[in-house]
Amino acid sequence: MRNELADWRETKLAQLRALIKQADPEVVEEQKWKKPSQPAGVPVWSDQGPICTGETYRSAVKLTFFKGASLKDPAGLFNSSLEATPVVPSTSTRTMKSMRRLSRL
Repeated sequence: MRNELADWRETKLAQLRALIKQADPEVVEEQKWKKPSQPAGVPVWSDQGPICTGETYRSAVKLTFFKGASLKDPAGLFNSSLEATPVVPSTSTRTMKSMRRLSRL
C-alpha cells in the first residue's frame, strides 16, 4: 500500500513544520491520535502547552490552533472553519507568544 502522504501533502506539511520551528525553535512535535486515515498519528506542536495540530485531507493540509479563536485575526485565517464557539483551556503566556509569532509568518 502506498504511503498516504507520499505526495504534495507531505511536502506542504514539511514546509509548515519548518515554519513552526522557525517561529519557535523550542517547539516540540509529537505524533498523537492515530487513526485509520492517519496511521502514523496527527502531528501536534507544543511549547509549555499545545500550539497547533497538522492534519491532512484529500485536498488540503490544515493547521488547527488550540487558541486560534483568541488571536486577533483580521484575515480570518485562524477561524476559517469555526462554526461554533469552542471551549478552550487556558494556555501559557509562552504558548500564546509562539502562536502570535506563527500568525505573523
